[in-house]
Amino acid sequence: MAVLVRRSVPRTLFSMAFPMLAGTFAMNAYNLTDTWFVARLGTLPLAAMGFTFPVVMLLTCVARGIGGGVTTLVSHAIGRHDHAAAVRLVTHGMLLTLVVTAGMSFGGYFLIGPTFAQLGAGDETLPLIGEYMRTWYLGAVFMTLPMLGNGILISAGDSKAASWFMILGTMLNLVLDPIMIFGYFGCPAMGIRGAALATVIAQGVSTVWLIHLLVRKHRLLAWRACRLGGYLASLRRITGFAVPSILSMILMPISATVVTRILSGFGNEAVAASGAAGRIEMFAFVVPMALGISLTPFVSQNFGADRMDRIREARKVSIGFALGYGGLVAVAFFLCAPWMAAFFTDDPKVAGTLVSYIRIISFGYGMMEVHRYCGFFLTGMHKPVSATILNAVRVVVFLIPLSYLGAEVGGIPGVFGGRLVTDLIVGGIGMVWVARVLRSVPAPSKAEIAREPNEIGKKPNA
Repeated sequence: MAVLVRRSVPRTLFSMAFPMLAGTFAMNAYNLTDTWFVARLGTLPLAAMGFTFPVVMLLTCVARGIGGGVTTLVSHAIGRHDHAAAVRLVTHGMLLTLVVTAGMSFGGYFLIGPTFAQLGAGDETLPLIGEYMRTWYLGAVFMTLPMLGNGILISAGDSKAASWFMILGTMLNLVLDPIMIFGYFGCPAMGIRGAALATVIAQGVSTVWLIHLLVRKHRLLAWRACRLGGYLASLRRITGFAVPSILSMILMPISATVVTRILSGFGNEAVAASGAAGRIEMFAFVVPMALGISLTPFVSQNFGADRMDRIREARKVSIGFALGYGGLVAVAFFLCAPWMAAFFTDDPKVAGTLVSYIRIISFGYGMMEVHRYCGFFLTGMHKPVSATILNAVRVVVFLIPLSYLGAEVGGIPGVFGGRLVTDLIVGGIGMVWVARVLRSVPAPSKAEIAREPNEIGKKPNA
């Protein structure tokens, strides 16, 4: 039943988001836990983790792009009461994720040295990066499948299960990290390699539980659905949404790569501080992220049901929430920045850079979340290409040029100032863009919903 088109908009959005709050917190705790324990090993291992961030983000974006396409289409299928179509899409989406992850991991494994040398890693950090990434690549599939499954479970109305299977992995990672990094209970001390192995094992357990939920509880995963003809048809539909989404999100690791390269010119301490601060700021997005995860299926179902009034109300609710929450977080982070820095490092140079990052960039968190929400609205209204263009404007037109300009004018704080200005501008652009789309784009008919994503919204020839 298409439950997302019946109840009041605020109640629907927040009832979906609330069970996901613990899950999004847990999802971000993976990186924060690894960073905190690795920081105990010293500045060089922490810098090595900072260099891995753009590459990890790259595969994450690909997985989330595929997951977004599957989530949107499964949401439509469930709304149409077409369980067989939902099963095909979930099964074929899982196969696509496995193939893509395996290909990227294989290539990445054998290109660790050249890749991170291009990012600015030196002879001191490259061996540590190799230890971490070789283990991480071997278990990358256990990271991508839960990202796909999370959206599927939400589309099926089971946000509680989506949250719990993420919490399981986080708690297991928290237990395994110190054991494998420092060597306890007979386990050898593996250092930074132990952090990667702990994450792989924890996410592997989460993946097993996810498959159980999809096969046994929701009956949305069935290998008998893997006929070649059906797979190719599903692939076209999934990629119609996934490719623009991947291109949009892939700009994030590209921008992170450029910024990391810029900061590497100021020394390993700057990279270490930025990497740690980037993981800290993920917690600023835990609460709004829980709401954001709910937006695409909500908008998709209401767009198909021709309930533009509910989409407009959702836009007001979500943007108001993002701005209010972002303002509160900015004040809290500004006041607590020294304490946060002390929690991660006792190196005064790293701590000073980390405090500068938090105090400058946090005042753009609200508008950054508005920009992210606008992308979800555009995708839900069958405008994935528009969402890609919006993100390209953020990265290519503003973030990268302003980061270079900031580095030249103000050094490290100037780089962070470039990010702040970017977030403030593109949040406003996103709000205007979505408002115009809501005024101009007709909702699809029921017949159009079953057609290819790139055909929806096109008017027939006269």
